[in-house]
Amino acid sequence: MWKLLHKLKDAVLYDADRDFYAKVFPDSVESRDLLRMRKMDHSDLPSVLKIESLNYNYPWSEGVFKDCFRAMNYVNWVCEAPEDMIVGYCIISVAAGEAHVMNISVSPDFQRQGAGRKMLEHLIEYARSRAHKLYLEVRPSNLAAVNLYRQTGFREIGVRKGYYPAKEGREDAIMFELDLVPML
Repeated sequence: MWKLLHKLKDAVLYDADRDFYAKVFPDSVESRDLLRMRKMDHSDLPSVLKIESLNYNYPWSEGVFKDCFRAMNYVNWVCEAPEDMIVGYCIISVAAGEAHVMNISVSPDFQRQGAGRKMLEHLIEYARSRAHKLYLEVRPSNLAAVNLYRQTGFREIGVRKGYYPAKEGREDAIMFELDLVPML
């Protein structure tokens, strides 16, 4: 049902970058500009679970993702390339004036091409009118993500000891925070 609604929306909305410039003048549009964000639905789970299992030694289960659909304060998105190919997904929780990035992941075939940045910027914009601060945790070993968060304005606020499971026991998490309300 949701896929049909997305197709109908795509038929009504015209995206000049995707539908004209990329086809007629392919060098005029960056691949990141061809990516589109939309709400995740249950039919996306096979693609999401595949990306999750490719990226993590300890991936979330299908049940965890289904719990994210049921949670009132969680919002789930997928990032699509042209031809509706899911290249990533992201999940955010918003409650009591705070937002928390729960998960953000890009298919290995599309990493370092702007999809992660596009999803992060999307989450920031979503949270901006709903929260004062945006938080997230990341493995220190995930240098690409750590650099992206710093470049996007996040600041390190602490470390959660032994937060993530790892092959050699547990791995810490770096805690990051982004102020969403401009300083006066």
